[in-house]
Amino acid sequence: MKIAFVGKGGSGKTTLSSLFIRHLAANEAAVVAVDADINQHLGAALGLDEDEAAALPALGAHLPLIKEYLRGSNPRIASADSMIKTTPPGAGSRLLRVTEDNPVYEACARTLLLDGEPVRLMATGPFTEADLGVACYHSKVGAVELCLNHLVDGPEEYVVVDMTAGSDSFASGMFTRFDVTFLVAEPTRKGVSVYRQYKEYAKDFGVALKVVGNKVQGPEDIEFLQDEVGEDLLVTFGHSDWVRAMEKGRPARFELLEATNRLALQTLQDAAEDSYADRDWQRYTEQMVHFHLRNAESWGNAKTGVDLTDQIDPGFVLHEALISPRPMPRPAPQPA
Repeated sequence: MKIAFVGKGGSGKTTLSSLFIRHLAANEAAVVAVDADINQHLGAALGLDEDEAAALPALGAHLPLIKEYLRGSNPRIASADSMIKTTPPGAGSRLLRVTEDNPVYEACARTLLLDGEPVRLMATGPFTEADLGVACYHSKVGAVELCLNHLVDGPEEYVVVDMTAGSDSFASGMFTRFDVTFLVAEPTRKGVSVYRQYKEYAKDFGVALKVVGNKVQGPEDIEFLQDEVGEDLLVTFGHSDWVRAMEKGRPARFELLEATNRLALQTLQDAAEDSYADRDWQRYTEQMVHFHLRNAESWGNAKTGVDLTDQIDPGFVLHEALISPRPMPRPAPQPA
């Protein structure tokens, strides 16, 4: 399942995504975690120190390698240079699987041990001063979108993406790449404002949106969220001494997380697993093509000098049956 965590800045989005990743790892699920936020904090939330987090390879820096690998022998793509972030796969393309080794993971992912369980971590890379005036952050997450377009995941396999804050995720078609989007909202008017934006944008694309209340202190906070978001409210999280210790760099073993918050994380996993029954690969592929056509017309053809509509394979539907599963590798990881 492909899972996104979104929300306004300061809502606790990264903290809750890291807790969910730890929860999945504790349940021995195969997990690829992706930090696609402009503020790269997921590595630290998963236990890396500043130097380790800074040493994570940047997906954006390896975009030529990613394109060349994913292009494979697809005859519709003349060169890696002609690929853009929305280029869809077709016959001959190489596809990614959560539980495999490949050159993309080798170059762009690092394996962490979370209480003894392996999790692959990938990061877009930070937005630096060198990018100012010449690029926008959405170009950096293009590598993530391209990988998601070529990724096939099955049951009990998770790709968890910590998205950029606010409604910036709608600057590309990446918001349609997920089985479930968990929107983290505080029980305040500002906290639910991003929810309203997401709800409006997502309604035409069948995006499954679930609200996760955070920093909830009592029944009045829950009632407020229920009034504001209705049946989209899935679960709430309250105060956590475990999280406070984690934020100080002194986390206890994950099994010591408060029982109420462990149950809340299980509710998230249950919702993700339930979404698998609603997965529609045909619609998923059609949406991929839709955004590729939009980008081709608005800027892609001019930038690459080729007609990017020729990259679309009309008979191709991305589906998990295209790749056989492989065992999750256990390379020498970094403890976290």
